Amino acid sequence: MVVNRVLTPSPDAPLVARLRAAGCVFAEEEARLLYAAASGRELDQLVRRRVAGEPLEHLLGRVEFAGLALSVGPAAFVPRQRTTLLARLAVSLARVAGRRPVVVELCCGVAPIAAVVLAALDSVEVIAADIDPVAVEYARRNLGPRGLALVGDLDAPLPPAVRGRVDVLAVNTPYVPTEAIGALPPEARDHEPRRALDGGADGLDVQRRLAEVAFALLAPGGHVLVETSEGQAATAARLFAAAGLAPRVEHDAGLGATVVLARRDARPG
Repeated sequence: MVVNRVLTPSPDAPLVARLRAAGCVFAEEEARLLYAAASGRELDQLVRRRVAGEPLEHLLGRVEFAGLALSVGPAAFVPRQRTTLLARLAVSLARVAGRRPVVVELCCGVAPIAAVVLAALDSVEVIAADIDPVAVEYARRNLGPRGLALVGDLDAPLPPAVRGRVDVLAVNTPYVPTEAIGALPPEARDHEPRRALDGGADGLDVQRRLAEVAFALLAPGGHVLVETSEGQAATAARLFAAAGLAPRVEHDAGLGATVVLARRDARPG
């Protein structure tokens, strides 16, 4: 018996070659995704924009992150795969925190950490916040009705009732040193918000501010988790230690990811 199969069209070699010549490392995979998203003139426009340096995720309107398809778009920071370490740690700590843990993601962008936590836990209170209203609109789509996404600087928009009750405070602050911004790939440097990248002279300006507010936000026994670079981790840990928290550093060589975790003492006060 002959079975007729419907095959997904494959991108042609010239399309792959154009992407590869533009520096796209995963040209074949990108070509397949673009080919599946559009055809004809629309496809050609997407390819032109990609070759010009626009992030693939902005063109597709989504990013795959920790098994989720998250909404993202122009002028929004695209979650990096290394941040899955931060997400994994947040889920693990939330699971052991209590029956309905409170998880907050600051500097949330499109809220990848909060979305992963919601997907993993049935009973959890999740709040995300970012200074960028464009990013927060995407965050609201990604969290749906179970999560709350707010616009404001760092912890400023958080409801007063949540302060002192946060079990997991997950933050991917901007941590690229200012002088290193120019060396970033053009898709980040030219198409993502600078304030989502630029961490000041040593990359730790926002982490210093976070260290100042973390203790008061955390519940006794709660943790703050912040992504950083391997070279910045020791300094970041000292910031949280000076704020009365007990830090440690987690590193995933496979992801090239480093996270500083700092715990508030379980005793009230």
